[in-house]
Amino acid sequence: MSEPASISSGIATRYATAVFDLAKEGKKLPALEADCNALESALSDSDDFVTLISSPVLSRDEQSNAVTAIAKAMKLSPIVSNTLGLMAEKRRLFVLPQLITALRTRIADEKGEVTAEVTAAKKLTKAQADALAKTLKASVGKDVIVNVAVDESLIGGLIVKMGSKMIDTSISSKLANLQNAMKEVG
Repeated sequence: MSEPASISSGIATRYATAVFDLAKEGKKLPALEADCNALESALSDSDDFVTLISSPVLSRDEQSNAVTAIAKAMKLSPIVSNTLGLMAEKRRLFVLPQLITALRTRIADEKGEVTAEVTAAKKLTKAQADALAKTLKASVGKDVIVNVAVDESLIGGLIVKMGSKMIDTSISSKLANLQNAMKEVG
Protein backbone atom coordinates (compact mmCIF):
# COMPACT_ATOMS: atom_id res chain seq x y z
CA MET A 1 0.00 0.00 0.00
CA SER A 2 1.36 3.43 -0.84
CA GLU A 3 2.09 5.83 1.97
CA PRO A 4 -0.75 8.34 1.26
CA ALA A 5 -3.23 5.46 0.91
CA SER A 6 -1.96 3.98 4.15
CA ILE A 7 -2.33 7.30 5.95
CA SER A 8 -5.87 7.75 4.59
CA SER A 9 -6.77 4.23 5.63
CA GLY A 10 -5.43 4.82 9.13
CA ILE A 11 -7.39 8.05 9.52
CA ALA A 12 -10.56 6.42 8.21
CA THR A 13 -10.14 3.44 10.53
CA ARG A 14 -9.82 5.68 13.60
CA TYR A 15 -12.96 7.64 12.67
CA ALA A 16 -14.83 4.41 11.81
CA THR A 17 -13.93 2.86 15.16
CA ALA A 18 -15.22 5.89 17.05
CA VAL A 19 -18.41 6.27 15.00
CA PHE A 20 -19.18 2.55 15.11
CA ASP A 21 -18.64 2.34 18.88
CA LEU A 22 -20.89 5.36 19.48
CA ALA A 23 -23.62 3.94 17.24
CA LYS A 24 -23.38 0.51 18.88
CA GLU A 25 -23.56 2.01 22.37
CA GLY A 26 -26.63 4.01 21.40
CA LYS A 27 -28.18 1.04 19.55
CA LYS A 28 -28.15 3.08 16.33
CA LEU A 29 -26.45 0.60 13.96
CA PRO A 30 -29.43 0.46 11.54
CA ALA A 31 -29.34 4.28 11.26
CA LEU A 32 -25.57 4.17 10.73
CA GLU A 33 -26.00 1.61 7.96
CA ALA A 34 -28.67 3.78 6.30
CA ASP A 35 -26.36 6.80 6.54
CA CYS A 36 -23.54 4.81 4.89
CA ASN A 37 -25.90 3.88 2.06
CA ALA A 38 -26.98 7.50 1.62
CA LEU A 39 -23.42 8.85 1.65
CA GLU A 40 -22.18 6.18 -0.75
CA SER A 41 -25.04 6.98 -3.11
CA ALA A 42 -24.26 10.70 -2.88
CA LEU A 43 -20.60 10.06 -3.66
CA SER A 44 -21.42 7.97 -6.72
CA ASP A 45 -24.14 10.32 -8.00
CA SER A 46 -22.66 13.76 -7.37
CA ASP A 47 -19.37 15.01 -8.79
CA ASP A 48 -19.89 18.22 -6.79
CA PHE A 49 -19.94 16.24 -3.54
CA VAL A 50 -16.72 14.46 -4.50
CA THR A 51 -15.15 17.82 -5.32
CA LEU A 52 -16.34 19.22 -1.98
CA ILE A 53 -14.66 16.50 0.07
CA SER A 54 -11.42 16.48 -1.90
CA SER A 55 -10.84 20.12 -2.87
CA PRO A 56 -7.89 21.80 -1.14
CA VAL A 57 -9.15 25.16 -2.45
CA LEU A 58 -12.21 25.27 -0.20
CA SER A 59 -11.65 26.64 3.30
CA ARG A 60 -12.49 24.72 6.45
CA ASP A 61 -15.51 26.95 7.03
CA GLU A 62 -16.79 26.47 3.46
CA GLN A 63 -16.44 22.70 3.72
CA SER A 64 -17.97 22.64 7.19
CA ASN A 65 -20.96 24.78 6.18
CA ALA A 66 -21.54 22.75 3.01
CA VAL A 67 -21.28 19.40 4.81
CA THR A 68 -23.62 20.58 7.58
CA ALA A 69 -26.20 21.64 4.98
CA ILE A 70 -25.82 18.36 3.07
CA ALA A 71 -26.15 16.28 6.25
CA LYS A 72 -29.29 18.20 7.21
CA ALA A 73 -30.80 17.81 3.72
CA MET A 74 -29.99 14.08 3.70
CA LYS A 75 -31.41 13.71 7.24
CA LEU A 76 -28.28 11.94 8.46
CA SER A 77 -28.13 10.78 12.08
CA PRO A 78 -26.55 13.17 14.62
CA ILE A 79 -23.54 10.85 15.06
CA VAL A 80 -22.69 10.93 11.34
CA SER A 81 -23.56 14.63 10.94
CA ASN A 82 -21.29 15.58 13.83
CA THR A 83 -18.51 13.33 12.51
CA LEU A 84 -18.70 14.94 9.07
CA GLY A 85 -18.53 18.38 10.71
CA LEU A 86 -15.49 17.35 12.73
CA MET A 87 -13.84 15.87 9.65
CA ALA A 88 -14.42 19.14 7.76
CA GLU A 89 -12.98 21.13 10.67
CA LYS A 90 -9.88 18.90 10.73
CA ARG A 91 -9.56 18.86 6.89
CA ARG A 92 -10.17 15.09 6.83
CA LEU A 93 -13.22 14.86 4.52
CA PHE A 94 -11.03 13.33 1.78
CA VAL A 95 -11.13 9.98 3.68
CA LEU A 96 -14.94 9.74 3.50
CA PRO A 97 -14.95 6.87 0.93
CA GLN A 98 -12.52 4.85 3.09
CA LEU A 99 -14.59 5.70 6.18
CA ILE A 100 -17.73 4.30 4.55
CA THR A 101 -15.88 1.12 3.56
CA ALA A 102 -14.50 0.69 7.10
CA LEU A 103 -17.95 1.27 8.63
CA ARG A 104 -19.55 -1.23 6.25
CA THR A 105 -16.95 -3.83 7.24
CA ARG A 106 -17.59 -3.27 10.96
CA ILE A 107 -21.37 -3.39 10.52
CA ALA A 108 -21.12 -6.60 8.48
CA ASP A 109 -18.87 -8.18 11.13
CA GLU A 110 -21.37 -7.22 13.82
CA LYS A 111 -24.21 -8.78 11.82
CA GLY A 112 -22.15 -11.90 11.01
CA GLU A 113 -22.05 -11.13 7.29
CA VAL A 114 -19.35 -11.28 4.64
CA THR A 115 -19.40 -9.43 1.32
CA ALA A 116 -18.40 -11.22 -1.86
CA GLU A 117 -17.41 -9.12 -4.87
CA VAL A 118 -18.43 -11.16 -7.90
CA THR A 119 -17.54 -10.37 -11.50
CA ALA A 120 -19.57 -12.31 -14.05
CA ALA A 121 -19.58 -12.49 -17.84
CA LYS A 122 -23.31 -11.72 -17.87
CA LYS A 123 -25.90 -10.49 -15.40
CA LEU A 124 -26.83 -13.11 -12.82
CA THR A 125 -30.48 -13.93 -12.22
CA LYS A 126 -31.86 -13.63 -8.70
CA ALA A 127 -31.89 -17.44 -8.43
CA GLN A 128 -28.24 -17.67 -9.53
CA ALA A 129 -27.16 -14.96 -7.08
CA ASP A 130 -29.07 -16.68 -4.25
CA ALA A 131 -27.55 -20.06 -5.10
CA LEU A 132 -24.07 -18.52 -5.16
CA ALA A 133 -24.68 -16.83 -1.79
CA LYS A 134 -25.89 -20.14 -0.33
CA THR A 135 -22.83 -22.00 -1.65
CA LEU A 136 -20.46 -19.32 -0.31
CA LYS A 137 -22.27 -19.34 3.06
CA ALA A 138 -21.64 -23.10 3.31
CA SER A 139 -17.96 -22.41 2.61
CA VAL A 140 -17.38 -19.56 5.08
CA GLY A 141 -20.08 -20.20 7.68
CA LYS A 142 -21.47 -16.66 7.59
CA ASP A 143 -24.23 -14.93 5.66
CA VAL A 144 -22.85 -13.69 2.35
CA ILE A 145 -23.91 -10.52 0.56
CA VAL A 146 -23.16 -10.83 -3.15
CA ASN A 147 -22.23 -7.67 -5.10
CA VAL A 148 -22.24 -8.50 -8.80
CA ALA A 149 -20.44 -6.59 -11.55
CA VAL A 150 -20.60 -7.58 -15.23
CA ASP A 151 -17.48 -7.86 -17.40
CA GLU A 152 -18.20 -9.41 -20.79
CA SER A 153 -14.48 -9.87 -21.48
CA LEU A 154 -14.57 -12.87 -19.11
CA ILE A 155 -16.43 -14.77 -21.88
CA GLY A 156 -18.01 -17.03 -19.23
CA GLY A 157 -17.64 -18.03 -15.60
CA LEU A 158 -17.09 -15.95 -12.46
CA ILE A 159 -14.43 -14.23 -10.43
CA VAL A 160 -15.32 -14.24 -6.71
CA LYS A 161 -13.41 -12.12 -4.18
CA MET A 162 -14.11 -12.52 -0.46
CA GLY A 163 -11.67 -10.80 1.82
CA SER A 164 -8.22 -12.00 0.83
CA LYS A 165 -9.54 -15.02 -1.10
CA MET A 166 -10.14 -15.01 -4.84
CA ILE A 167 -11.64 -17.75 -7.01
CA ASP A 168 -11.29 -17.27 -10.77
CA THR A 169 -13.33 -19.68 -12.90
CA SER A 170 -13.59 -17.38 -15.91
CA ILE A 171 -13.03 -18.74 -19.40
CA SER A 172 -10.69 -15.85 -20.25
CA SER A 173 -8.46 -16.86 -17.31
CA LYS A 174 -8.48 -20.50 -18.40
CA LEU A 175 -7.56 -19.46 -21.95
CA ALA A 176 -4.70 -17.30 -20.63
CA ASN A 177 -3.43 -20.25 -18.54
CA LEU A 178 -3.62 -22.52 -21.59
CA GLN A 179 -1.74 -19.95 -23.68
CA ASN A 180 1.00 -19.75 -21.04
CA ALA A 181 1.24 -23.54 -20.90
CA MET A 182 1.59 -23.70 -24.68
CA LYS A 183 4.38 -21.09 -24.62
CA GLU A 184 6.30 -23.16 -22.08
CA VAL A 185 6.07 -26.30 -24.25
CA GLY A 186 7.09 -24.77 -27.55
